[in-house]
Amino acid sequence: MRVLIAAGGTGGHIYPALALARYLHSREQAEILFVGTQKGMEKDIIPDSGFSLEMIPVVGLERRLSLQMGRAVFLAFSGLRAARQVIKRFRPDIVVGVGGYVSGPVVLAAALAKIPTVIHEQNAIPGLTNVLLSRVASSVCLSIPGSERHFPRPGRTVLTGNPRASEAVAADGKDTIPTGLLPGVPLLLCVGGSHGAARLNEAFTDSIAKVLSACDAQVVYVTGKRYFAEVSAKLAAAEVRFPKRLHIIPYHPALPELLTKTSLMVSRAGATTLAEVTALGVPAVLVPSPNVTNNHQEYNARMLSDHGAAVLIKEEDLTSALLTELLTELLKNIHRLREMSDASRSLGFPDAAERMAAVLRELA
Repeated sequence: MRVLIAAGGTGGHIYPALALARYLHSREQAEILFVGTQKGMEKDIIPDSGFSLEMIPVVGLERRLSLQMGRAVFLAFSGLRAARQVIKRFRPDIVVGVGGYVSGPVVLAAALAKIPTVIHEQNAIPGLTNVLLSRVASSVCLSIPGSERHFPRPGRTVLTGNPRASEAVAADGKDTIPTGLLPGVPLLLCVGGSHGAARLNEAFTDSIAKVLSACDAQVVYVTGKRYFAEVSAKLAAAEVRFPKRLHIIPYHPALPELLTKTSLMVSRAGATTLAEVTALGVPAVLVPSPNVTNNHQEYNARMLSDHGAAVLIKEEDLTSALLTELLTELLKNIHRLREMSDASRSLGFPDAAERMAAVLRELA
């Protein structure tokens, strides 16, 4: 099977696509080619992961009229033309779009060429590109129950989960960073995303010493590269006070490895993170980013909180006092953490990659 995958922009689009590609390559011996742009994270991440990547010109269409609209329309036609050339050279059996601007011309060009197409939506509220493409796609793979109601043709949707979940359950934790974790001591993990989260960092930084004083726990704090120096300076005294129980790092290259050891997680509510969390059954305190399209992170988080798998705190309500009280209460309540873990696991799709691969096999 020859599979062309359009993936670009942010890690939220790219990492699920890579998880699917790795599964198809190892289990199906599929030939994989990615299509992306020069402006997104894919230009580095995909080649570094061992897959071939071709670039096409494309920018996002704005939802309102602007001076940039003419340029965007021109690049849209240029992108469609370039996508048709890639398809002609590669001759895929099926084309997959995982959201982001680059999916538009690639999936549309494939549909015009009568090649089966699949789009994958990671969030509870779909992006504009995927909603538009769903009208021409052969199938729409969903990550979150209920999101089918946002598509004009819900009959074409299939609930598969996010392929990143399958990689999470395969993680064994042997390569966990940092290496100095204490065996048998509950682990509190805080992650604000690859770039960090200012408000979350502020509240967590102010609360962590109080939490460690009140609880028998250890902390891995992934600050994001942007905030690492600032947070490290603020917590220098706490690191001395809790030398084996507080680990501050700027970035973690393999979050699922760390999640296998996590008792409670504090994070944003990005789709990929939640796919990993639910696949592994990790209890969570979620602070959705308000700076995302359609406020989709809050809807992602509500899916977990409504089922008792997580506690949702809106950023506008977040304070260090609230966070301190909540984390202390949860870390001291093993029974509740177990209930949250069971609820989280019940929402997960550990076989998401196989579910999506089955859709591709049928169509191809």
